[in-house]
Amino acid sequence: MSDLLQLPQSERLALAIALWDSLDDEVRDGALPLNPDLCAELDRRWTAHLSNPDAALGWDEVRSQLGIG
Repeated sequence: MSDLLQLPQSERLALAIALWDSLDDEVRDGALPLNPDLCAELDRRWTAHLSNPDAALGWDEVRSQLGIG
């Protein structure tokens, strides 16, 4: 594990995504259980986005507004 943590960030990210993608849907769904309130909020936000996709901010703008970009 310590050797993996020494990899460059981009390689660690690619490895993390590859590991996540290697899991089947049932395992992934169980790994991050959502309670009903959170599901409802995510559905509400997705519906709002679909209604007005131009209101979304790009990551660069979000980071800039947070002062981390």
